[in-house]
Amino acid sequence: MKKINCLVIDDEELARSLLKTYINKVDDLEFIAEFENPLEALPKIKEGTINLIFLDIQMPEIKGTDFAKIIGSETKIIFTTAYSEYALEGFNLNALDYLLKPITFPRFLEAVQKFKKTITNTNSETEQTITIKSGYDLYKVNYADILYIKSDSEYVTFYTSDKKIMSLQSLKKLESVIPSSMFLRVHRSYIINKTKVTALKGRDLMLSDIEIPISDSYYEKVKSELF
Repeated sequence: MKKINCLVIDDEELARSLLKTYINKVDDLEFIAEFENPLEALPKIKEGTINLIFLDIQMPEIKGTDFAKIIGSETKIIFTTAYSEYALEGFNLNALDYLLKPITFPRFLEAVQKFKKTITNTNSETEQTITIKSGYDLYKVNYADILYIKSDSEYVTFYTSDKKIMSLQSLKKLESVIPSSMFLRVHRSYIINKTKVTALKGRDLMLSDIEIPISDSYYEKVKSELF
């Protein structure tokens, strides 16, 4: 099994140290980094290499539950806190689990097992759809309905025939998540749905009447895969 890359965010050094110790005890978990301030963790999360975050809720800079709302839904979260009254709020944010401090190793393993089940129990429905987090909202979209995806700074926008959905995440991270059998990167700012391509005109792909530019570095790959 591929290593599960883990991040620990907690303003208490002892709590971070304990979670790091637990992570290092489990063979298929990989400790990547720890942060005292959640906002300092954003660049690492945006790299798209983190699979699981252990996130404290009560922190001085920003609450973990508020921080969870601004990161992409593809990175799974296990909340940690000393206050049981935050459990409901954590679960309302679709967290995998909620660990009450002091955290025991058996309880830690139980939470990790929930994450592993999200990988092994992927069914045909989730393979055909993507859940997109946009602000406080979640959208389930069929891959087949996506025409193309465009990057703009720290955001990507999903374009379908009847709507567009903006999400805070990187195109690079998204490229590793969506099925390569259906989608193709054609430009530093564009990923297209292969099944929607109708023509190649010069250095532009046509999706019916929509023109998508092709970067020079992608042109030969696009031509060989699609035509």
